[in-house]
Amino acid sequence: MSSAGITSVDRLTTSLRKLLERPNELKPDGGIEPALTSTNFGGDVETIIRRAEGGITANAQDHYAALETACRNIFYDLLASTSIEETSFSQIWNLLDIVSLLSDIPLCEPGLVFWLVEELLDSQTIDGCRVVFDYLDSRRERLTAKHFKQKQLIILRACNELLRRLSRAEDTVFCGRVFIFMFQSFPLGDRSSVNLRGEYHVENVTVFDKVPGKQAIISDSFDGAMDVDQAPDATRKEETVSGDLTVVAASEAQSGTPQPPDNTAKTVKFDAQEDKLQEPEPDTEALYPVFWSLQDVFSQPTRLFETSTFESFKTGLDLTFRKFKAVQQHQQSRGTAKLPSAAHRPLKRKRAGAESDQQDLAGSFNPRYLTSRDLFDLEISDLAFRRHILVQGLILVDFLLSLTPKAKKKLENTSNKSVLYNYTLPEEEFKWATAMRAEIATYLQQGQEGKFYYRMVDTVLSRDKNWVHWKAEGCPLIKQPPIASESFIESQKGAQKTSAPKRIRPTPMGSLNLNFLLNTGDEGQAHGLEILKKPARYTLPKVEDFKAPIMEDEFDLDMAKTEAEKESIAVAKASKMWRTLRIASKNRLNLFDKLDDGNGLGPLFDPPPASKGDDADQAKRQGVEGERPAGKENMGVNEVQDGVTTEPVPAAIEVT
Repeated sequence: MSSAGITSVDRLTTSLRKLLERPNELKPDGGIEPALTSTNFGGDVETIIRRAEGGITANAQDHYAALETACRNIFYDLLASTSIEETSFSQIWNLLDIVSLLSDIPLCEPGLVFWLVEELLDSQTIDGCRVVFDYLDSRRERLTAKHFKQKQLIILRACNELLRRLSRAEDTVFCGRVFIFMFQSFPLGDRSSVNLRGEYHVENVTVFDKVPGKQAIISDSFDGAMDVDQAPDATRKEETVSGDLTVVAASEAQSGTPQPPDNTAKTVKFDAQEDKLQEPEPDTEALYPVFWSLQDVFSQPTRLFETSTFESFKTGLDLTFRKFKAVQQHQQSRGTAKLPSAAHRPLKRKRAGAESDQQDLAGSFNPRYLTSRDLFDLEISDLAFRRHILVQGLILVDFLLSLTPKAKKKLENTSNKSVLYNYTLPEEEFKWATAMRAEIATYLQQGQEGKFYYRMVDTVLSRDKNWVHWKAEGCPLIKQPPIASESFIESQKGAQKTSAPKRIRPTPMGSLNLNFLLNTGDEGQAHGLEILKKPARYTLPKVEDFKAPIMEDEFDLDMAKTEAEKESIAVAKASKMWRTLRIASKNRLNLFDKLDDGNGLGPLFDPPPASKGDDADQAKRQGVEGERPAGKENMGVNEVQDGVTTEPVPAAIEVT
């Protein structure tokens, strides 16, 4: 880009070249790392650029255009004079870092750095593009932190152009790096790569060979059998026996006229201990067109809404699954049997092959299926190929199960109707889809690392259902706005208050007020604790003490007017009478015979006067008690304990 005669561009170019000389001290050996910051240029890049502006007008567009021209002049000079393998190519990385700093201020177009990266990718080979992506991976967070809206279309265009140049078979890992860079750069809820209308890639047509001479005749009422032509004449070559399994190997068919059926060699496989008949294995020649016809349905699932297409798909998938099961059984049988070639194979080679099986299985990748008839037998014998096909079937079966009434009810209130279908899966087809999904899931869990492989597939399909629901809702924003500082502080205080230790109540719930104990007492009144020491609080009252309260209750009962008042007075009177009887039972039990129901407790309050003889006997008893030794004061006295009278025990009993 020529800028001769433009003073502002020349000044900016000179200033940028001076900036590029400073990082040479930081990175004398070149390289991508470390990234340059504003502190590496004296603390402020903006000041350095402002000094070089000179006669630039205050118009921002003019300034952007002048600075872009200066950056491109330096970029093209460096790109033309250095190779990406050279150490001096680090000037390109330094220039991109400076442009990134200027775009963040902003002193230039925010997308200028990615414009330069896009041209850099176009000028390099695939190996050079890998080095460029090393730079992009190391600066991704910094390049996408600010002004991403002005950069996202340039990033998308540059990455898509690079993906068109890459081979998905040879550059698989690099393609993955490009995709990961885009996924990490764009927000999670970005709609740039969302198929909102649910369109299918119908241009992806699978072309396969037409096999003449062998046609599969599938009846409408399919019962699992397939009518095919007889195989040409073949001679039996060798027979290998292992346990109950007999493997008969047949040589390749010889060209010429077919022999009579009696001379036709057949491949026999049977178990002498197994009596039940197995389903016939589908013929490979007849399965070939049926198998590859499934790809048309996989690329356009809405064709299954037609009854005829659905029936054909069911038949083809059933045949394919049966063939895959038969192939796996054959491979397992050959693995347990001792093959003739295995005895002559060196031990070291067998061990190396066993260790590389896992790497081959993990690194297998099929960007596009090879549909040649000559390769079909080899393809279906490959475990990775069979798994890929069954995963396709699993995805399509999940699509069918999403059309049940129960599943469609979950999406009935969504806004994006373009991804919703009016077709409802019938009950019979639902049972078939459920059974087929269970069989495919069981098959995928078999074989080498089958459990891990199925768990990975099931996890991806489960998460994909969430993306389908998000798309049906119109792709709402996933990233929510930040919470206001006031709300955060309020919630923080609430959390601290909830988690703070609880303070003990000064007066626990249900407790009595004991403040009276703190009463020092006025003049003439006892102290709070002294009140508790009064004998009236712990001595048993006398029977006569209840006489007056009971009489007052009787008077109040006669004067009461309401039923509630009468009931409360009657309860209080009954309580006093019960306590009177309890106390009287200690020393006046002999007076209980004089009590009559309904006549009150008068005999207990007014006992009859004692006679002179009784007084003498009482005095005599008191004298005898005084002569008894200590610890036996109550012996010989009627003891009343809880209403039971104990007779005196004589000192000695004479026996005649």
